[in-house]
Amino acid sequence: MLARARARLRRLDPPDAASAVAAGALLVDIRPAAQRAAEGEIPAALVIERNVLEWRLDPTSDARLPVATGDDLHVIVICSEGYTSSLAAAALQELGLCRATDVIGGYHAWAAAGLPTAAPAERVTA
Repeated sequence: MLARARARLRRLDPPDAASAVAAGALLVDIRPAAQRAAEGEIPAALVIERNVLEWRLDPTSDARLPVATGDDLHVIVICSEGYTSSLAAAALQELGLCRATDVIGGYHAWAAAGLPTAAPAERVTA
């Protein structure tokens, strides 16, 4: 299942993901609160836990977030190590978000690349 999901994605390494975010892509952190508390956070990321991801980003959903403006939204999903994010990005593609993808290696690779991280903060998730 993971291999099938990844076959459809144009996965990004952390520096390419950071560049895409700087150019306007939406970085979505799907890690649960306990993982974010243990590992840290990415200041530029919108936190949407995995269990609510589809209806929060589906432009046709009554429960969508304001950023879910259309099928052309460039969403980059990040999890802890890059497994769950691949499955989540594939699910977003199934919704019609054809530009959805994920970060190779997840948060661990992002932090190891020296990209911006922050200590865990009290945050309301979407």
